[in-house]
Amino acid sequence: MSRAKERSLLKQGLGIDVLTAARQRVAWVFDTFPCIYISGPSGKDSGVMMHLVCQEARLRGRKVGVFYMDLEAHHERTISWLREMFAMYADVIDLHWLALPIRLRNAVSQFEPYWIAWDPERRADWVRPPPPEAVTDWTRYPWYRPPWRTEGGPLVAMEFEEIYAEFGHWWSGGKACACFIGLRTDESLTRWRAMTQEKSRFEGRIWTTWKGRSMWNVYPIYDWATEDIWTFHGKTGLPYNTFYDLMYQAGVPLSQMRICQPFGDDQRRGLAMYHAVDPEMWTRLVGRVAGANMGAIYCGVRGNVLGNGKVVLPPGHTWESYVRFLLDTMPPAESEHYKDKIAVFVQWWRVHRGVEMVDEADPKLEASKQAASWRRVAKVILKNDRLCKGLSFGQQLSTPSAFNQYRKVMRARRRRWGIFPD
Repeated sequence: MSRAKERSLLKQGLGIDVLTAARQRVAWVFDTFPCIYISGPSGKDSGVMMHLVCQEARLRGRKVGVFYMDLEAHHERTISWLREMFAMYADVIDLHWLALPIRLRNAVSQFEPYWIAWDPERRADWVRPPPPEAVTDWTRYPWYRPPWRTEGGPLVAMEFEEIYAEFGHWWSGGKACACFIGLRTDESLTRWRAMTQEKSRFEGRIWTTWKGRSMWNVYPIYDWATEDIWTFHGKTGLPYNTFYDLMYQAGVPLSQMRICQPFGDDQRRGLAMYHAVDPEMWTRLVGRVAGANMGAIYCGVRGNVLGNGKVVLPPGHTWESYVRFLLDTMPPAESEHYKDKIAVFVQWWRVHRGVEMVDEADPKLEASKQAASWRRVAKVILKNDRLCKGLSFGQQLSTPSAFNQYRKVMRARRRRWGIFPD
């Protein structure tokens, strides 16, 4: 990266405080877009954003949509706070509270790599019943695909990214539409990259992203720090989700407090918190999702169990043989999934870099994804990194027919490439 480019990514002050800047952005959106809705809220960031947006809507005598996807494994304090917020701004919102089956990542089990919130086949195991305010009848939304089964596989449902996109295009009715999202770049490197990478922005504004057709995401508090969020609540006295109070009492650092489904690749680190703050809810979580208890015990442990920190090669193995051993011990469907990804990874380095896999490389090069090594692959498997982000893959969406076709194509490619041809 050039020095000029590096400097361009540094934070630059605007000469005003973050609250003033956020209010100016919100006002600009109201001036610019005929259709506006809010994604969320459930947590501290989206809650502040909703306060700012709804206050502006009330000043203008205008209504905004609210899209909230209920993920089932939420604490009752979160639900109570949502009710308070929706009642507080009932005069300016068009509420869509969805409690429909949705497929979510389960990063603490290879036997159940995904779980389905509001799974219609497991009603007796639901963490809690859906709220009476929520939409549970999927026929209300013409774009929603009910759960289905892949060929010989488990039940599958739409994922959040699909539901979010389809809802937005449907709700906007083809008009230019802005969706407010409470994303802050301080939350993670991934979010910072999402905001700073080159992409389509509305009139060059870094806090906007084009999402296809006439849809734009807007991030009015993208430059806020965690301290700014709590300063806002301290000075205004406006309501917030008091589940954060329980997390604070449990010793969770401010920077790691999250309100989301607890089994994701990043979220699993906070699993142990649940049996400290609410043992009753924890009992239901353990009975609901495979691997929950294991995750609570080992997600904070460094070593080979879940690939945290430094991993060690077992005696008698090379990294390549260790990868093959790990693949052989997985459920067959998961093994095939990883073999497909690894095959593409190996072939890409062959074709684009003229490089064959080595057993291990400089750890710094592996960490920066600049080396093709079997140790890098082993870490991905140990971390249960099903998306294979550690091998430079991203999120993939597909219909049932596309997924089945992908499997056929990959079996043929692996035979042709000579990589896991069986």
